[in-house]
Amino acid sequence: MDLLTSTALKARDGDRVALEGLMRLVQGDVWRLCKYMVDAQSADDLAQDALIKMIGSLHRVTAEHNVRAWTLGIARHTCLDEIRRRQRRRRLQKDYEGTRPLIAEATDTSIDLRELISSIDIDRRDAFVLTQLVGLSYEEVAAICECPIGTVRSRVARARLDIQTLMTTSNEAGTFPPPQATEKYGN
Repeated sequence: MDLLTSTALKARDGDRVALEGLMRLVQGDVWRLCKYMVDAQSADDLAQDALIKMIGSLHRVTAEHNVRAWTLGIARHTCLDEIRRRQRRRRLQKDYEGTRPLIAEATDTSIDLRELISSIDIDRRDAFVLTQLVGLSYEEVAAICECPIGTVRSRVARARLDIQTLMTTSNEAGTFPPPQATEKYGN
């Protein structure tokens, strides 16, 4: 049993010191996931929400759990809920205004990694952020995303191609494309 799992089991059983230790152990990965899935400004709040949900679900942890994957799964679902909420809000705002929102063209030719990542499909973004930025294995990401390992590999490869295409497009045009709002979740 690894340190994270043993700490989670102690926290589950009421050890407050273990709970604080568990929070320190997972906080950084949870925050990074939230930062790249949604945005840096929301990462603190989303990470806090995810950690609160994790604490509320500690009673489910067993010695067989992969606590890191379980915690990041909770964070991922928290981020997906926020993305859906924002998309609904945008649709409602668009309906209210009766027009499409105007998108200002970028004047800076530099490319921000967060902008690139936020521009790719949500499923690809999940897999890319979890493997390339958080550092999880494909197996762990497959467990978190509830899909086969081959699907994770495919999503990461396609995310890389999407990012390369966006970089090429933005360099040629001198602008950066706006983030895509995707409705697709879970495939």
